[in-house]
Amino acid sequence: MPYDPMLVQPMRDELLAGGIEELRTAEAVDAAFARPGLTMVVVNSVCGCAAGGARPGILMALEHDPKPDYSVSVFAGQDLEATERARSYFTGVPPSSPSIALLRDGELIGFMPRHHIEGRMPEQIAQTLTAAFDELAQKA
Repeated sequence: MPYDPMLVQPMRDELLAGGIEELRTAEAVDAAFARPGLTMVVVNSVCGCAAGGARPGILMALEHDPKPDYSVSVFAGQDLEATERARSYFTGVPPSSPSIALLRDGELIGFMPRHHIEGRMPEQIAQTLTAAFDELAQKA
């Protein structure tokens, strides 16, 4: 059963305010992942590590250049079909929320699961992401 929409709205708004596109349907996920280039996918969550580490760290990372061509999110426990569809692209990794995936042309090339988010400060998460952005930009 999905979380109460009123409960999760502030958590959605935090990423939306940072310019992250919200994907709420399976069709929106497919369309977004079909775009060429680098896409960062945030699997948003109500947990404390999403609030204390993931969302702030992601927003810090997006202040860096280079950054992904697209930044999108799905909300685990709320937008069930969109989350399931997004996870279908994350081949070889178990479901995790929160988590951050990097896809190039719809193919998974990087993944930060919950256990790499828990207990880490936002600055550490941002540093890991910006290092990945730099590396991927050099390979492009």
